[in-house]
Amino acid sequence: MKKRRKKQSTKKSYTCRILGLIMAITVIAILGGVLLKRSIMESPEDTLVEYMNHVEKKEYEAMYAMIDSGEKGYLEKEEYIQRNSKIYEGIEVTDIKIDHIVNKEKKADTVTLSYETSCNTIAGTIQFDNMAELKKTKQGYKLVWQDSLIFPDLESDDKISVTTSKAERGEILDRNGKMLAGKGVATSVGIIPGKLEDRNVSLEKIAELLKIDVETINNKLTAKWVKEDSFVPIETIPKVKETDLMKIQPEEKTLEEQERQNKLLEIPGVMLSDVEVRSYELGEAAAHLIGYVQSVTAEDLENHPGEGYTNESVIGRSGLEKLYEKQLKGKDGCDIKILDSDGEEKEVLVGTFKEDGKDIRLTIDSDLQKSLYEQFKEDPGCSVAMNPYTGEVLALVSTPSYDNNEFIRGLSSEKWTSLNEDEKKPLYNRFRQVWCPGSTFKPVVAGIGLKTETIDPKEDFGNEGLEWQKDSSWGSYQVTTLHEYEPVIMKNAIIYSDNIYFAKAALKIGSENFMNTLNEIGFNQDIPFEIVMQESTYSNTDKIETEIQLADSGYGQGQILVNPLHLASIYTSFLNEGNMVKPYLTYEEEAAGEIWIENAFTKENVEEIMQGVEGVVNNPEGTGYAAHRDDILLAGKTGTAELKATKEDTSGKEIGWFSVFTAEENVDRPILLISMVENVKGIGGSGYVVRKDATVLDEYFKE
Repeated sequence: MKKRRKKQSTKKSYTCRILGLIMAITVIAILGGVLLKRSIMESPEDTLVEYMNHVEKKEYEAMYAMIDSGEKGYLEKEEYIQRNSKIYEGIEVTDIKIDHIVNKEKKADTVTLSYETSCNTIAGTIQFDNMAELKKTKQGYKLVWQDSLIFPDLESDDKISVTTSKAERGEILDRNGKMLAGKGVATSVGIIPGKLEDRNVSLEKIAELLKIDVETINNKLTAKWVKEDSFVPIETIPKVKETDLMKIQPEEKTLEEQERQNKLLEIPGVMLSDVEVRSYELGEAAAHLIGYVQSVTAEDLENHPGEGYTNESVIGRSGLEKLYEKQLKGKDGCDIKILDSDGEEKEVLVGTFKEDGKDIRLTIDSDLQKSLYEQFKEDPGCSVAMNPYTGEVLALVSTPSYDNNEFIRGLSSEKWTSLNEDEKKPLYNRFRQVWCPGSTFKPVVAGIGLKTETIDPKEDFGNEGLEWQKDSSWGSYQVTTLHEYEPVIMKNAIIYSDNIYFAKAALKIGSENFMNTLNEIGFNQDIPFEIVMQESTYSNTDKIETEIQLADSGYGQGQILVNPLHLASIYTSFLNEGNMVKPYLTYEEEAAGEIWIENAFTKENVEEIMQGVEGVVNNPEGTGYAAHRDDILLAGKTGTAELKATKEDTSGKEIGWFSVFTAEENVDRPILLISMVENVKGIGGSGYVVRKDATVLDEYFKE
C-alpha cells in the first residue's frame, strides 16, 4: 500500500515539474515578445520611419506626439500643426520615401541619423539628404524638433513659397488656320457695393437684365472678402465687338446685347470690364464637335492625380476639348522655394518650366460647317461632309445646337433646365448616332448584289405596279413604291428609287450573302475615327430573321441602322474603284487617302452603280434633280425612311436623307455630303433636304 502511494507521489512530482517548466517557458516567451516589441518601439530608425508615415497621411497630431516634449519649447501644438500642414499641403506632398538610414552619431541618450528623402510635389520630385536627432525617453525614442526635419536648410523664420506660371491652353484650328477654340474676350458685369443706390431696386433690375435671381447676387456681395469699394464680379456676358456694330446690318442678337449692356451701365454701382475667356468662334455651329471646357471639380482632382491640375485649372468636358485634353492643356510651370525672413530667395527646392498646350489643327472647313448649320439649325438632324479621295472630314454638324460659349461664361440653372427639357434635344449629338437610312442604302445593296454576282444589272425585274409581295405567305404585307417605269433594271431602279426592285434584289442576294457583305464593309464594327461613333447594324439580333425583314432591308428599312460617317465612307468606294477610304479629322499637310476597306466592291461594280447615282441628280426624273448643276457633275441618292409602328400607321415620322458628291476627280474642291433631317413629313420629304444641301453647295463652290 505504501509503495503505491510513493509511486503516485512521484508521478505527481513529475507532472508538477513539467507544468512548471511549461509555465516558465511561456513566461519567458511572453517576456521575450514584450522585450522584442519594446526593442522595436525603441529603435530610432523605426521611429523616424513611423514619423514620415504620419507625414504622408497628414496625421499631424500623431507627428506632434512623437516630438520630445523637452525640446518643443517655443513650438506649441497648434503652431506645430499649422506650420507643418501649411507646408506639406501647400506643396501637395505625396509618396514620401526615406532610404539609406545610417546611425551617424550615438551619445548617452541621443542618436543622430542621416537619411535620404524623396517626395512628389506640385512642382515635381524633391530629393535631398537630411539629418534627424532622436532622444531616448521613458516612452522610447522621440524626435528633437527642428524645422530642418521638413527641409535641411529650412529655419524657423523661413517660409516656403510656391509660384506658378500658367500654361496657355492650345487652340483648336480649322484646316485654314481659323480659330475654332482659343483666347477670347468676354464682358464681366460687376458691382461696387458702396456705389449702389436704392439697393433692392437696383439688384432687381440687375437680376432681370442678367436673367438670374437676386439671391445669387446677394450671396456674391456678402462674401467675406467684399468691401464697399470692391469690384464684385456677378456674371460674364458676351463681348459686343465694335466691328459687329459697324456692319451695314448688324445681327439682331448683337443689337439686343448692346442694348442690355447700356441698360446695365445706367444703374449706379454697375461696371463692365473685359475678361479673358476660352472662346468658340462658331458657337452653335460647331458646339457638338468642339465641345467646351469647365473649371475642375474636386472629383476631377481626385480622378487625375499627378497630372498638373489645380483648383484654378479648366478641363475639357465634351467634344474635341475632351478628346484632345492632354495635348491642349499644357503644363503649368511651378517653383518651390525657401524664402528667408526678409522674403529673399534662399533656395530653390524644385522647379519646372511652363509648357504651353499644343494647337490642334483639324480638317474641318469652318465656312462649310457654318453654312450647313445655318441651313438646318431649326431641324433635328445632322450633316457629314468629307473629301471622298483623301478621307478628310470637312464638316460634322448636329442640329439644333447650343452655344458652348455659355458654358464658359457660366450657364444659369434655368438655361440648363431649358436645354435639357427642349423636345428638339439641342444637347443630343446626332452625327455620332445611327439612323434608318431609307433609300440612301439602295446603292449599297446594288453593290452587294453585284459583288456576290446574284444580281445582273441589265436584268429586267418586271413592272409590278406600285405594290408587290412575294407570295401569299406574306399575308397582308406589301412592299410599295412611288413610280412606274420601264425597263426595271438597276440603273433605273436607283434613279426612280424603286422599293420593289430592291426588295426583290435583297431576296435574290439571300440573307447570308447580305449579312456577310455588310460585315465586310464595316457593319457591327468600330469606325476607325478620332471620335467614337455608334456602330452600324442590320438587325436588332445577330441576324436577319425573316424574308420580310430581308426584303425591307433591301431598300434601307427593316432594322438597318447606319452611322452617317460610315455611310459616307461606303460612298467613297464609288469614287475609288471600290475601295472605302478611312475618314480622319486631324489635319495633314500632305493629305493622302488611306484605305479603310480594300475591295469593298469591284471597279466594275461601282461603274454600274455610278450610272444610277449620276442619274438621280442629273436626270429630270431623278429624285435629287433639284441639286443639279451645269458647272459641276454631281451624283447622289435621296432617301426617306418611314418610322411607324405598323404598315397602316400614319402618325410616324419620316427621316429625310440626301447623299451627294462630286462625280469627277478633277474638280477643284471635291466633296461628299450627307445630310439627314429627323422628320420631313409634310414639308417635302427628302426634297426638303435636297434643296437645303443644294444651297450649301452653291456657297461652297463660290469660294
